[in-house]
Amino acid sequence: MKQWKRCSFALMMVVGIILFGGNVFGFDFSSVKEKISEFTLDNGMKFIVMEDHSAPVVSFALQVNVGSANDPKEFTGMAHFFEHMAFKGTDEIGTKDYKKEKTALAKLDEVYDAMKAEQRRGAFADEAKIAELKEKFEKLQAQCDSLVEPNEFPNVIEMEGGVGLNAGTGADNTTYYYSLPSNKMELWFALESSRFTKPVFRQFYKEREVVKEERRMGTESSAQGKLFEEFLGAQYRAHPYGISIVGHMSDLNNMDKAAARKFYSTYYVASNMVAAMVGDINPDDAKKMAQKYFGKLPKVDKPNQPATIEPEQHGERRIVIEDPAQPLLIIGYHRPNGIDPDAPVFSALADYLGEGRTSLLYKDLVKEKKIAAVAAAFDVLLGDKFPSQFGVYALPSKGFSASDCEVEIYKAIERLKSEPIPAEELANIKARAKASLINRLSSRGGMANQLVGYQTQFNDWRELFNQLDKINAVTAEDCQRVAQKYLVKKNRTVGLVETVEAVAANDPSDEG
Repeated sequence: MKQWKRCSFALMMVVGIILFGGNVFGFDFSSVKEKISEFTLDNGMKFIVMEDHSAPVVSFALQVNVGSANDPKEFTGMAHFFEHMAFKGTDEIGTKDYKKEKTALAKLDEVYDAMKAEQRRGAFADEAKIAELKEKFEKLQAQCDSLVEPNEFPNVIEMEGGVGLNAGTGADNTTYYYSLPSNKMELWFALESSRFTKPVFRQFYKEREVVKEERRMGTESSAQGKLFEEFLGAQYRAHPYGISIVGHMSDLNNMDKAAARKFYSTYYVASNMVAAMVGDINPDDAKKMAQKYFGKLPKVDKPNQPATIEPEQHGERRIVIEDPAQPLLIIGYHRPNGIDPDAPVFSALADYLGEGRTSLLYKDLVKEKKIAAVAAAFDVLLGDKFPSQFGVYALPSKGFSASDCEVEIYKAIERLKSEPIPAEELANIKARAKASLINRLSSRGGMANQLVGYQTQFNDWRELFNQLDKINAVTAEDCQRVAQKYLVKKNRTVGLVETVEAVAANDPSDEG
């Protein structure tokens, strides 16, 4: 979670203050905090409620404290895949006849398990038996599909005036969110609780193919995707941040319902979820509905987070992807997690180094020397619940290589270490950070998402309102200190796409 770029319509006035010359440096969030209340059910699920009665709308966000970093071994991609399954409905939503569907699904799983068991015999597998089981599987899948009411879950929400239905899976968490008219808010409690109390993993194998296609398109058919995956694997030798969110193809092929159910029962528990609702809602009403619908979830201990600690890096790591695509460069440095006191400093460094047209990299590589079409910095690449990464990426201009950009980037990084950021520029960085923070809180949905995010990250949503103080506290000396400590060669991983000519598929020189 980016600390500087993390909200109710009441805050639109604050946005105006920033944009039109007011002084946000001294803005007091206390008036906003007073509108927020919280409660926790006996089963451990927390709810955050912010009242804003300016319009008859409520925005909801439900975050599960599970992401790709929690994926089980041999089933990488599970957190992302389960996000897909959460939209498939329940025993009442998404089915034409659940009694028949349940029987058909059980038969389908039985045949699938038999087919996979035979395939796992490898060279000793009975191919005739596999073919027979596959044919039976396809017929049963068609029967199951005939009993499905496609997209009924999202259709119900849309018919009742819901907007913005979506979800997202990251390395650290999974979030489900949308908005409804306030007179339909009980629908949210009913629908959201049902998909987590009685989910049905229908169309499991078909949806798995959808996710596999996502991987083919985003990773295996893309030089950028392949570079990103290889880069993560090189930077993280032990921690699960080294595996992309979509997971490995072999793990997707092996994913089955037994593994999905175990994942669900481990992480989709009340104590591991937090919900926020912002808008035309009464906290007492919210509490009654939460108890009525989410109180059904059993009380289960919060699951453990990954205990693996990435060992200290003792030398530069480099990976090269050879591809006909245009060259690309990514450089990453290990850094502390998002709750570390220096987290805001990394955001300042990223801004100064490579965010926008006033940054060092844009002015040097793009505008003046014209060796890059794009050159930018990031303070968090994948996730920051655990020790994260700071870095730079560049897309070289025609006629230039990733190596050409790399040389100039290191010169800019050395400037961060040797020259303090000018006072005027640091003031501008802080002003942009504050404006960005407020902008992310300028809608009900934005506020709801930030509240659940900060609750998960810091174990306290109030931390959201401490960000201005943290921004103000950053000094030029902090920036130099952090750059000198972390932006060093032995802490660096470099990945680049090296352009090569395409080789024809039947070219003998490509064999072996």
